[in-house]
Parts: sequence; structure tokens; C-alpha cells
Amino acid sequence: MFLNNLVSQNPAFARAAIELHQSGQLPPDTYVIDLDMLGTNAETLCAEAHRLGLDVIAMTKQFGRNPVALDKLRTSGVDSFVAVDMTCARAIRDAGQPVGHVGHLVQIPRHSAGEAAAMAPQNWTVFDATKAEEAAAAAAALGRDQRLLARVYDNEGLVVETHAGGFDADDIETVAQRLDALDGAHFGGITTYPALSFDRSINKVTPTPNLRTLERTVERLHKAGWTDVAVNGPGETSTVNLAMLADAGVTQVEPGHGFTATGAYHAFAELPERPAMLYLSEVSHLDGDYAFCFGGGLYLCIGSVDYQPQALVGADYETAVRQRVDATLSQNHQVIDFYGRLAQTPERSLRPGDSAVFCFRAQAFYTRSLIAPVAGIQTGNPRVEGLFTVDGRQVSA
Repeated sequence: MFLNNLVSQNPAFARAAIELHQSGQLPPDTYVIDLDMLGTNAETLCAEAHRLGLDVIAMTKQFGRNPVALDKLRTSGVDSFVAVDMTCARAIRDAGQPVGHVGHLVQIPRHSAGEAAAMAPQNWTVFDATKAEEAAAAAAALGRDQRLLARVYDNEGLVVETHAGGFDADDIETVAQRLDALDGAHFGGITTYPALSFDRSINKVTPTPNLRTLERTVERLHKAGWTDVAVNGPGETSTVNLAMLADAGVTQVEPGHGFTATGAYHAFAELPERPAMLYLSEVSHLDGDYAFCFGGGLYLCIGSVDYQPQALVGADYETAVRQRVDATLSQNHQVIDFYGRLAQTPERSLRPGDSAVFCFRAQAFYTRSLIAPVAGIQTGNPRVEGLFTVDGRQVSA
């Protein structure tokens, strides 16, 4: 799975992480970013997106809104960044990067609307008239005119129940007129979630009914006279499926795992992007037939395919590759992930202090981990560019 790709496609990354850990430069419970590979992946993806006329608004929660990584993405072609929530928006702003999209997936709280408006987001998604009015009032107070995106749905759409909401696509003309009438805002486009999804039965990314809803809705808007309509189509974005989105009329894409090659689709196909993020831990102690490594970030994102988690464990890369062991992680919030449990080798050779390298579909912002961007891996001169919290604050040089 993802660990296979790490070993076969970017072994220098795994080697560097182990060496930096063993030398004391990287602590356990750290998501490590290969900045060189992140930049290469972004250049590839952005070049194709721009060829197709798509704006690239990067999702950064999966690697903890890291400011060094944001800068690498921006210099590699990314147009702006999407904030999944206000914490994310603040991290993007504080890093001096353009806030391209707020309000999607998480709506802006009422009393945070003024702060969000002051960030001058290029797009602000609203799920209903009340949220639209709050956004417009906040923008008007600053003398701005805010572009609003309406999330749309229909009866055939795919809905993630825990963050549902939006306008009925059949009412889009009325919705557009209502948003255009607001003081401080105007109707600027439509969005959905997800536009693409990973089909586990065939191990491929496919369009959801929501993408067809976007396509039909923008056609109605064009016929009704709205010609400048942004169409935002997030979900499972990789270089290889950008054309699918463009063909459906999408104008904005929001890749996240595509930049780090940790989308579910990367586990089943040779895609242009290569692994650029891993999770690093350390064996803490032994107990019977198991070794225990420090946790804190052992959260495998929903939407992952089902597989047996494994780790490379050892004090050097060659040993770790030989000692690839099964891992038992705390899933479904049964217990706090203070540790991950590692199956001892038949030789009982796992030792406290060994490095443990995982690779999975991560959501670092959800964890209590550190983020470590590392430059120079691909040129054989790895250097840690600092340690950061998951909301982008530096804690170590």
C-alpha cells in the first residue's frame, strides 16, 4: 500500500527520516514532509491544471498547514489555499499566503465572520441564506464586495451526513438572485462535496452524482445570464483526473493528498505524484511479543482503503526495510493513541530507540503531532527546516 510506494518510489525519503531521527534532529510523533518531492508533485499537478484552465486552491490540513510547505507549494505553481476552518485560515494568513477559499468544508462561525472578511478571501462558500447574510454584512463593514459560492445538491447527490448542507440546485436562479441582492457580496459560483470519490469496488476515482449536478447547474446559470461562474470541484484530486473535472465545467480544484501522493488512488496505480509525507515514531518499550512505539498521530483518515497497517522499524534504513512489521493502531476512538503496537520479529530484534516509519492517508491537523519539513532529500543533503505545530506555529529552529 502506501508504505510499498514509499520504499519503491522514494526510498531516499525513508532513509533520511530514519537518519535524522537517529541523530536526534527529528523527534517521534512527527509528520515529515519531503519538500523536494512536494515541490515536484505540485509542479506536475499545477502545470496540468493550468493547461486545462483550472485554478489550483491547495488543501493543507493533511500536512498541518505548515508554512514552509505552503511556501514550497506557492512557488511550485499553486494559486492560493483553501481553509477548511478558521484555524486553517489563520495559519494561511499568518504565513503570508493568499486565502483562496473559506467556508468549505466548515462554515464560518457568526462571530468570526469579521475576521474572515478581513482576510479578503477570494471565495466564501455559504450553505444557506443566513450564512450568506453574515458573510455579506462582514464584507460590507470593511467596504468589500465578497464573492460567494453556493454549495448545491439535488436528490440524487452523494451526501456526507456529518457535514451536509447547501441549496437545492433546482432553485439556483433564485439563490443567485438572492446573493446578488446582498449589500457587500455577490453570487460568484457553485461548489459541492465531493465531486470525485474513490470507488473501492474497482479501485479507481470516479465522478460522483454531485459532479453531474455541478455540470447541470452551471449550464442553467449560463442560460439564465450568469456567464462568470466559478465552479469548485473538490475531492480526490490528482494530476490524472484533472481533465475529468475540466470536462464537466469545473474551474477550481482543491488538491491535498495529491501533493503528498497519499490519496487512496495512489495505493493502486502508478501516478505522477510520489510519496512526500510519512509518519515517524520511535520504539518506546517492549512487552511480551510486541514493541510499542510512541503515538499521537496514528489517525488513518476516513476514506482510506482497508489494509493492514505496517511500519519499517530499525536503527538504520537497511535494517528497517528488512523489519517490516504489522502494526495495531487505536482506531474508531476506542482508546487514545498513546502508542502503536508493533509485532515483534521472529528474531525478537526490535529494540527501544529504533525508528518506526509509517506511511498512510494522514490528517495531521486532527492530531497532536509535530510537522517537520525537510529540504535537500532528493539531492542527498537533508536538512530539517524547523519543527511546527499542526496549526503552523514554529516550536524549534
